[in-house]
Amino acid sequence: MGLDAVPAGRRTTKLAVVGAGSVGSTMAYAALMRGAARTVALYDINAAKVEAEALDIGHGIQFMPMADVVGSDDIAVCAGADVVVVTAGAKQKPGQTRIDLAEATISLVRSILPRLVEVAPDAVYVMVTNPVDIVTYAALKISGLPANQLFGSGTVLDSSRLRYLLAQHTGVAVQNIHAYIAGEHGDSEIPLWSSATIGSVPLMQWPGVMGPDGRVEGRLGSADRKRIAEEVVNSAYRIIAGKGATNYAVALAGSRIIEAVLNDERRVLPVSSLLDGYLGISDVCLSVPSIVGRHGVGARLEVAMSDEELSGLRSSAEALRSVARQFGL
Repeated sequence: MGLDAVPAGRRTTKLAVVGAGSVGSTMAYAALMRGAARTVALYDINAAKVEAEALDIGHGIQFMPMADVVGSDDIAVCAGADVVVVTAGAKQKPGQTRIDLAEATISLVRSILPRLVEVAPDAVYVMVTNPVDIVTYAALKISGLPANQLFGSGTVLDSSRLRYLLAQHTGVAVQNIHAYIAGEHGDSEIPLWSSATIGSVPLMQWPGVMGPDGRVEGRLGSADRKRIAEEVVNSAYRIIAGKGATNYAVALAGSRIIEAVLNDERRVLPVSSLLDGYLGISDVCLSVPSIVGRHGVGARLEVAMSDEELSGLRSSAEALRSVARQFGL
């Protein structure tokens, strides 16, 4: 079925993914596999690449929830999108920090975002390009969009990494672990241990569980927490060193955000958004647990934090503000 063959009057959902690189194309694939949107449009300046990616995915539509996928180097392909996910940006090289990427990526956002807003003025914009917090802040300034309508993927992926590692250590299903990473999506990010729970048991009181041999397994001491937090930060660098890019988990994390918006789920996700008086933090984009729904990012939840966590969050905010100032934002 072509894009113009949708029955008149039927409300459909449209996702536009900007950038057909490893993250963008995997994001489109993941969103289609999960049935997140009825139409997925891929946009990239490389016509041959974007058309090939759309064709390759399209050949598998039979095995997915019914949808249309189209790829083009014409920005009009994004017209009328409900959600626009921006993945285009400079590629992170082994050993390169996310902040090193900022200048080239902000320049790209400056050239493309006004044209995107022109064709999809009512879309919710999700920035995925690194360094996501700085790019999100720049995108808000460049686009003039309200702070609810444009936000970054933030630490949704980092929080997923944290939960995965905690599940591996404790032997409890990852779905029963509730823990967030806050702050920068990067080296200064903060695990919020104080508010974390495992099966409703406060993580800081986790006693371990009895194993089949009668011994207690999966205790979680301060050394374990420190090791896990460091692994969350360093895992992206390890993946980039080994395969050149991270794409699967970030695409799944992005798809989850897309679904929260399109289905108006009002789901709590640690996305990166412009803070205004959050625990004394303002005028910076960073991640805190926030309610995400059809109108974008809503209330930012003031979760319980230890003095050390709050201090770390404020330090993360100041580090990001300093970088933003370097770019005249």
